[in-house]
Amino acid sequence: MTGIVLTQYDGMILGPIAKVLGYLMEGIFSLLDLIGIPNVGLSIILFTIVIYLLLMPLTIKQQKFSKLSAKMNPELQAIQAKYKNKKDNESMMAMNAETQAVYAKYGVSPSGSCIQLLIQMPILFALYRVIYAMPAYVGRIKEAFFPLVTNLISQSGSLEFLQTFKNASMYARQISNDAFVEGMSGNAYVQNTYIDILNKASSSEFASIADKFPNLAQDVQHTLSFLDEYNNFLGINIGNSPSYMVGEAWKGADGINWLMIIAAFVIPVLSALTQWINTKLMPQPDTSGNKGDQQNSMAQSMKMMNTMMPLMSAFFCYTLPAGMGLYWIAGSVVRSIQQVIINKHIDKIDIDALIKNNEEKRNKKLEKAGIDPKTLNRNATLSTKNVNAARTSMSSKASVKPLTQEEKDEAMKKSTEYYNKNAKPGSLASKANMVRQYNEKNNK
Repeated sequence: MTGIVLTQYDGMILGPIAKVLGYLMEGIFSLLDLIGIPNVGLSIILFTIVIYLLLMPLTIKQQKFSKLSAKMNPELQAIQAKYKNKKDNESMMAMNAETQAVYAKYGVSPSGSCIQLLIQMPILFALYRVIYAMPAYVGRIKEAFFPLVTNLISQSGSLEFLQTFKNASMYARQISNDAFVEGMSGNAYVQNTYIDILNKASSSEFASIADKFPNLAQDVQHTLSFLDEYNNFLGINIGNSPSYMVGEAWKGADGINWLMIIAAFVIPVLSALTQWINTKLMPQPDTSGNKGDQQNSMAQSMKMMNTMMPLMSAFFCYTLPAGMGLYWIAGSVVRSIQQVIINKHIDKIDIDALIKNNEEKRNKKLEKAGIDPKTLNRNATLSTKNVNAARTSMSSKASVKPLTQEEKDEAMKKSTEYYNKNAKPGSLASKANMVRQYNEKNNK
């Protein structure tokens, strides 16, 4: 087993993606270092912009799907209403044929939106892994923890001391791993585990290391000087969480630092605000009562999610390191700008021309496969007519007026006249004649 965070994430799907994104993040940080501004906050912003620009083609396809869905939904609902409560095989086949024809007409796939999301989600989750563990993917940041880590490992009781840190419990599995126990002499796995813990340590926790191990005070100062340079973004240490900053500002030696408290709340507030703007720019769900109950329920759920997301964003950004909040803000801003551009692009699209073009493409594919599009459409229509005709016929039969008792008696009398020619009606002879005639009839 490898490490959980700093020993780069090795998940089967996210691991390789995170490694590729890590190379991108390291390239951006190195470029900023070359021009004299090696800053994690600025790297996160540029990194987020690059990622969302790369994902923009998928985003456009997804938004185009939403736009076309809004236009074709009435046709799909009409088909569903047409075959409502019709569960026979012919009806289901006819409904499926008509539904597929509508999707082909608009040039979209029923699973089109899901596929685009499935492509984007692993990338975004892997991106989170990279930002959450920058030293694991950016060598220059990892170097800032040396020689502190090397000297700290050699100190007796250092591991037990680090385990008292607030976020150390999340690395308990790494510490209890055999690779860690066997490598206490200071191999890369142990070093990475120490850096994992220190990477999530607060400024006061770093200061406590110097208090506990006075001989490491200079190493602690060396590491903090680099981390402060890398993590300082507009006067905020993005390695600390806003909740920690508020706590430190509230119990400051010189009294309450209101300016720091206000600065700490800027990130969660901006995160919620930009998230709210982003949801407003996205295509809004239709919550009118003109659709099916299931679709209305889904639209209401989506609307509720759009309301809750900004609040959840504010909460998480208040408790997580400010760097994560900066990433969420940058992501929301980039998505909002993208959405404005995409909305203008889609609004310029001639939907009718697009539909006509899609129909022509569909017909060419069918012809290439040896299928006559006109015959296919006609068969679907005839199938529908046959189903309706069959149901009408069944309905007509079911609506025949029932016979009266007199009509039943008369019918019975006529049906037995042949058998009662030489016998009294109802007698044993007449019944025998009926049996004889039945046998003769079946033996012919």
